[in-house]
Amino acid sequence: MSDTNDNPARPARGGKTLSLKKTETSTVKQSFSHGRTKAVVVEKKRTRLAPGAKADELQDKARVASGEERAEAPAQATPAPRETAPRAGVVLRQLTEEEKEARSRALADARVADEEARKRAEEEAKVRAIEDARLAKEREAAAKRKVEEDARKAAEDAARRHAEEEVTRREKKEEPAAAPKPAVAPVAAAPADAVRRRPLEEEEDEAPKKSGTKVPAKAPAAKKGEDTRRRGKLTVTRALSDDDERTRSVAAFRRHLQRVNRGAQQQAAPAGPREVTIPETITVAELANRMARRAVDVIKVLMKNGMMATANDVIDADTAELVATEYGHTVKRVAESDVLEGLKGGEDDASALVSRPPVVTVMGHVDHGKTSLLDALRKTDVVAGEAGGITQHIGAYQVQLKGGQKITFLDTPGHAAFTAMRARGAKVTDIVVLVVAADDGVMPQTVEAISHAKAAGVPIIVAVNKIDKADANPTRVKTELLQHEIQVEDMGGETLAIEVSATKGINLDKLEEAILLQAEVLDLKANPKRSAEGAVIEAKLDKGRGPVATVLVERGSLKQGDILVAGSEWGRVRLLVNDRGETVESAGPSMPVEVLGLSGAPEAGDEFVVVENEARAREVTEYRERKRREQKSAAGGRQTLDQLLKSQKDGEKRLLPLVLKADVQGSTEAIQGALAKLGTDEVAAQILQAGVGGITESDVILAHASGAAIIGFNVRANAQARDRAKRDGVEIRYYNIIYNVVDDVKAVLSGMLTPETREKFLGNAEVLEVFAISKVGKVAGCRVTDGVVRRGAKVRLIRDNVVIHEGELSTLKRFKDEVREVQSGQECGMSFANYENLQKGDVIECYEVETIQRAL
Repeated sequence: MSDTNDNPARPARGGKTLSLKKTETSTVKQSFSHGRTKAVVVEKKRTRLAPGAKADELQDKARVASGEERAEAPAQATPAPRETAPRAGVVLRQLTEEEKEARSRALADARVADEEARKRAEEEAKVRAIEDARLAKEREAAAKRKVEEDARKAAEDAARRHAEEEVTRREKKEEPAAAPKPAVAPVAAAPADAVRRRPLEEEEDEAPKKSGTKVPAKAPAAKKGEDTRRRGKLTVTRALSDDDERTRSVAAFRRHLQRVNRGAQQQAAPAGPREVTIPETITVAELANRMARRAVDVIKVLMKNGMMATANDVIDADTAELVATEYGHTVKRVAESDVLEGLKGGEDDASALVSRPPVVTVMGHVDHGKTSLLDALRKTDVVAGEAGGITQHIGAYQVQLKGGQKITFLDTPGHAAFTAMRARGAKVTDIVVLVVAADDGVMPQTVEAISHAKAAGVPIIVAVNKIDKADANPTRVKTELLQHEIQVEDMGGETLAIEVSATKGINLDKLEEAILLQAEVLDLKANPKRSAEGAVIEAKLDKGRGPVATVLVERGSLKQGDILVAGSEWGRVRLLVNDRGETVESAGPSMPVEVLGLSGAPEAGDEFVVVENEARAREVTEYRERKRREQKSAAGGRQTLDQLLKSQKDGEKRLLPLVLKADVQGSTEAIQGALAKLGTDEVAAQILQAGVGGITESDVILAHASGAAIIGFNVRANAQARDRAKRDGVEIRYYNIIYNVVDDVKAVLSGMLTPETREKFLGNAEVLEVFAISKVGKVAGCRVTDGVVRRGAKVRLIRDNVVIHEGELSTLKRFKDEVREVQSGQECGMSFANYENLQKGDVIECYEVETIQRAL
């Protein structure tokens, strides 16, 4: 290759090597509407040209600079002959029609944009001119008003000074001088002079904005004695024009403002007495807010009473009541349990009460025919639906007799469910029918049923069943009942006893008549025209229907759509189903129904009530759920056998409830007789139930309901009873020697007795001298005159045979050593705990208090 340019069409290359040249840049400032600007960096790129085209490029630049090239030149279709002529060594590219059109459109858009920008700038200039004119007018009007005000004040000052001079001359009995003619001249000249000085003052006010210096404005003339203060720097003009009176400093003016503000605060009268609602606990800030006081005021009152607290500290209701009473407010105490107030309605009017069916609970021993008897009364086959013929759950039924009367029966699995309801405070039973088989007689569960019925305080009707059997002996049954304080009418008692046969249907009508007779004696009435209240008999979670609760309405009427609260669950009643499986619209008093629509399954024995709205239902259920969680979390909070019934009121006979189970009847009777002899006028042992056999779950339920302990003599508790006792916190003690039972119960009863206190004299000491020792206090130099003085013992300070202080001896020293006691005739130093009023000649009596535990 050679460096010569053989091809004339190609541009000639220079002899220099190829390299990147530095790009020239410049900054262009773009202007937008509303006074916005933006700086843009523009790069300038040079085009490489052939040597022959250098002169043409210079000519083009000259034409552009001189304005010869116009905007319409790009629109010309025919290029200049100079540009079409081929240049030696230069290849030019012609613009296509599309590029020319695009360039034309771009130029046209640029011209339109420039025109719009120019119009907007003109409009903005007009708006600014109008605004400036308005502001100028306002400033001119303000200046005129100020000039007029200054002139008026100057005239008033001149007139006042003239009047003062006249009064002074008259007092000195001098001839009044001629009225000065310039008195009016300043009034007339003041506006002109103020107008002449106004431009200078405006320039001085505007000068600091530009130069950064501060020039104070001329203050208006103030009256003599008026509170003014100097503003800004003192200039020659202000010094010559202002009055010669001395103005107050900034500190003096600040003190004046503080006095004014303090007076305004003292004049503000506090809020008057009001009713302040105080819950169980409240913060200091909340208490101050309710009393319309500052938190610091409440803190001051607490500090006066010896309590240090901050605004966020929590105080109890008693302390809050003291603070509110201090300010003269009326206190209204509320508790968390107030949400339950008004939940149950008040007593019904006697005129609105109507008779209701009795609620009868059938109880008795296993296989004595409870369910069969109820089946005979209902004329339905319920036993066929039970597993193995044993009742698995509570059945609630309502039987309508031939005469139109109705009786509600509760068929219980033994008596456990009945006791559980009583433990939760739900007393739904009016009458207990005790079923006893004529061939078996009184059995252990029969005795337990009697105990539960007596604890519930309801009347008992004895139904001697299975009299159709050959070995039936009703008389033996009635005789055995005498041992359990059940005396039937045939033996001179008041308890009704009916001999029936469930399978043969014998004497069922007599049993019904006896129930109605007992109900008539009880005079059972209720008001059906009110919101419903009652108890939950049982509850379950049905797979298809959800939570289902069997409830017994005690008073009022339960309707579909009512909002029901049962224990810690609530819901809207969606469906009511009676014992026959029929859907009903409402359920009256003593009617058992199944309720659908609750949020969950309540516990058996929970009370239910109808409330007015859902908010009230949520409030009650949340409170009950919270209390239930607190009770579960307080495990171990139940009292032990040694602590039982210590919290009962003083002066009453304290009873120790017990449930006794033994292996044989003889042991039971012997233990009962021994425990009965331990009772005194203050304490005694109360046997709630005594039976033969192992400890069952029903025993634990009874003990839990009555707050009793269980004593097992040569018997043990089954697995269910142990689990229930552990869950309910019931204490079970096992014994095999009767004397150990008596000794333990005797020790518990002795612990329930109030102990005696006795005072024991130790000695006397005489105060010889009193010394005041720094960091210690007053120390008495004493001589023991009688007995002995011991450190830590209780002392009395006797002055002139009068006891003036009782306390404890905090320090006892002999010489410089701490000693435990000082014998008679020796000298020692003593100091009392929290007491220093000692004098020479006082007598110190030292004694001890002994607590003597009483025993049976």
